[in-house]
Amino acid sequence: MNVRTRETTVTFDHAFHLSEADGDLPAGTYRLVIDEEQLLGVSFLAYRRMATMLHTPALAAPPGRNECLSVNAAELDAALLKDQQTSARAREAPSADALLL
Repeated sequence: MNVRTRETTVTFDHAFHLSEADGDLPAGTYRLVIDEEQLLGVSFLAYRRMATMLHTPALAAPPGRNECLSVNAAELDAALLKDQQTSARAREAPSADALLL
């Protein structure tokens, strides 16, 4: 079995929740590690995700208890989408100063 590991980061502008975490996680940039296995028997190079691991605390957070949460990739994608939508709504909302004019 041929396995590869990819490492990237994900950024949340707002606190978020994942079922694997105890409570909400604060906004920040988190290290994300993805393990994938090569699919054999196909005519092209393809990989299947085996594990998605989110490392806490966020990269810029003060040192604390380090954890590696094995997260559901679909749940993580949904949390990122919700965070992006919340940020977009906040940018579109009129500011308090604009309402006073």
